Amino acid sequence: MIRFEWEPTKAASNIRKHGVSFEEAQSVFYDTENSELAEDRFLLLGLSRESKMLMICHCERNSGDTIRLISARKATKKERKFYEGG
Repeated sequence: MIRFEWEPTKAASNIRKHGVSFEEAQSVFYDTENSELAEDRFLLLGLSRESKMLMICHCERNSGDTIRLISARKATKKERKFYEGG
């Protein structure tokens, strides 16, 4: 089972800046079948359970057992087109 963690102040800031909670951002990790995690920060584009297209920045900790959310925002029009294959 994957555990998620984040700084409470960063999570609150992310809601104010982008209108996306880290709780919602977690659901994007279950939208993709081929997500490969690296030790460095990277981005994940996916559909949340609230049907929002989100861009998530994250990193892996504890040999992949924990994903640390760094930021989450609504995807741009260009990112949505990419996700939809256009």
